[in-house]
Amino acid sequence: MEEFTYAKAGVDIDKEDRVVKGILETVGFEEDKIEINGIKLVLCTDGVGSKVIVANEMKKWDTVGIDCVAMNVNDALVMGARPLAFVDYLAIEKTDEERAKEIAKGLRRGAEEAGIPIIGGETATLPEIIRGFDLAGTCLGLIEKEIPKELNEGDAIIGIRSNGLHSNGYTLARKIFVNRGYSFHDEIDDIGVIGYELLKPTKIYVKEILHLWKSIEVKGIAHITGGGLRKIKRISKRVCFCIEEPIEPQPIFKVIQKLGNVSEKEMYQTFNMGMGMAIIIAREYVDDALDMLNKYVEAKVVGKIKKGYGVEVPKLGLKY
Repeated sequence: MEEFTYAKAGVDIDKEDRVVKGILETVGFEEDKIEINGIKLVLCTDGVGSKVIVANEMKKWDTVGIDCVAMNVNDALVMGARPLAFVDYLAIEKTDEERAKEIAKGLRRGAEEAGIPIIGGETATLPEIIRGFDLAGTCLGLIEKEIPKELNEGDAIIGIRSNGLHSNGYTLARKIFVNRGYSFHDEIDDIGVIGYELLKPTKIYVKEILHLWKSIEVKGIAHITGGGLRKIKRISKRVCFCIEEPIEPQPIFKVIQKLGNVSEKEMYQTFNMGMGMAIIIAREYVDDALDMLNKYVEAKVVGKIKKGYGVEVPKLGLKY
């Protein structure tokens, strides 16, 4: 059976990394934070990606707005920033009032969950460029914590459970289902209707993380999005992030892996595999941190910091 990969599906994350590096070098980007009169701010921008294709197929558009907010506010947390405000950008092929209202419902729900206002936005009708629609946004955040901090051997890695695929890897996931002859309206054991499972919105972690860092020193945060576990390396290139007890992936990941004959390495470098956020704290604060987090989300210690570099999952024989 053919083995599917993200690159074969059309998204090569190694090439993307090189493209981003080239852009940063060309524009002269040096800092990811700005300071105005002693106040440090960040701007995060991201979109929903090809998840919108599933929304169009299912004619269900009231959750992708949550995804749009989530992808941005979660990224702000990674930089130690409290999200403050949000703006959105909706590009459409043709005017569709019903769809626009449904998208707006999700944006509002996402903003409410993140505790921020939507202070503006833009809509563009681009029939010669867009097929269906594209949704993106930008979040302004206020730096409250200077992270990442220096990491020490033995520091704990706490994983917070995701809500499924979130908003990454959809080019691969969609092509696997379509190639195997499935419609998004079909049902599969363990996950139900495929399209509805794929449209589960990205989890917003703002309230949980803000609550945590009020009383626990957080050393680093990773939002596990495109690139999977490779995202954790952004915290530091000088240590090894050893994932000894990974979170059990939701059934959707197992279905995708089986149908697409996808390797473990490819799965864990494409999808979040059940872990939406990773938080680094000193070992002595683990019990308190878990007590706080598990009041709101499902969290557990998934590993620790070791000497070396990269990310490894010993149980699965993976190294990134």
